[in-house]
Amino acid sequence: MKSITLKLFVLAMLLISPACSKSNQSTKPAGVDYYTCTMHPSVHAEAPGKCPICGMDLVPVMKKTASPSQSDSSTSSGMQGMAGMPGMQSSKPKSGTSSHEFVVPVERQQQIGVTYATVKRAPLHHTIRAVGTVEPDLQKHWAFVARVDGYVKELFVPSAGQLVEKDAPLMSIYSPDLFTTERELVMLVRMRDEAKSKDARATPERLIAAAESRLRQWNITDEQIAEIERKRQPEETLTLRSPFRGVVQEVPAHQGVNVKVGDHLIDIADLSVVWVSAEFYESEVSMLKTGQTVTVTGSSYPNDKFEGQVAVISPFLDQTKRTAKVRIDIPNPDFKLQPGMYANVELGMDMGEGLIVPASAVMPTGSREIAFVDKGGGTLEARIVELGEQIGDHYEVKSGLAEGERVIASANFLIDAESKVQGALRDLEPMANR
Repeated sequence: MKSITLKLFVLAMLLISPACSKSNQSTKPAGVDYYTCTMHPSVHAEAPGKCPICGMDLVPVMKKTASPSQSDSSTSSGMQGMAGMPGMQSSKPKSGTSSHEFVVPVERQQQIGVTYATVKRAPLHHTIRAVGTVEPDLQKHWAFVARVDGYVKELFVPSAGQLVEKDAPLMSIYSPDLFTTERELVMLVRMRDEAKSKDARATPERLIAAAESRLRQWNITDEQIAEIERKRQPEETLTLRSPFRGVVQEVPAHQGVNVKVGDHLIDIADLSVVWVSAEFYESEVSMLKTGQTVTVTGSSYPNDKFEGQVAVISPFLDQTKRTAKVRIDIPNPDFKLQPGMYANVELGMDMGEGLIVPASAVMPTGSREIAFVDKGGGTLEARIVELGEQIGDHYEVKSGLAEGERVIASANFLIDAESKVQGALRDLEPMANR
């Protein structure tokens, strides 16, 4: 009985021994060097599992020292397993493909949320925006100053902001000098009319011309001078009248106050055309041209849009803000735009047609811009692209992409990480072959 038990024990040990030795062997295939994470290449593991940093499935990295026959036979199962992993496929590029191409399986792209966009040709419409302030047209502004000593007899527009029509009376000034000159004019006109000969009328006519010139210098209009000569009656006061339809901007003079030559009396502004002084950045100045149509809006009239034109582009830049001032002329027949208002300026420009891609499809690297082109079947190609202006949420493409190509429109950084891992694995090939 003991001998039978001993024989059974020896047989069990013989059966267990191969199993134990087999279990002690590494579960790593012969052609696999180690396992790593596509997002964290620094992770090296001896067996498949999860990345200790991000939790992603580890992918195998194949040995480079194996002979071709050994690689074809011993690693075939590892390659098949790697193709099914959520990471990248074989690090060695396929024959005939570009060195900028790499493979990220479609399933993996879906996992990291990749979306796509098509390179297309579309109209290029660029809008420049700026802010500015409304200013009166200085060519339609008139400041009255006293040109003769006297005093203000009556104010017809006592406060600023009043609307006045053309030729409306503004104020009257009494001046002894003015009255004396007008009386002299009346006497000279009578003398000319009473002269019997042409030679006798020559001297009065010369003196009349001198008196009329002196009155014009005192703000007497030709119509007022003609009225004095017709009535043969000098006026005791000088009435100042508005040269156009406008708004009283300032009234520094007061009724009954003595005024001397050069004193400021009243300002009238014609607001039928106003200026908008806007500031554009240095990079935008090259896009501006005189005559361009501009749209202006203001917070006072949010539903109204005012159309104007670029009139003057200042060649002098602000040294601090790096901006240039631009004068925009805006028709303002209803006087809605008032001096001092803030204005929002929009300048739209049609720039023809061109290729565009979403801004999210371009990944800047500091010195260049890269787009990932979908070649189909999980194959992607990194392209260096030359961009034009950003138009809204799209970029104009100068070179690097062709119309109709499909590009990665999201998760660019994750795709870039995948490509860098594969690039790092390829760099190991010459090192392993030394």
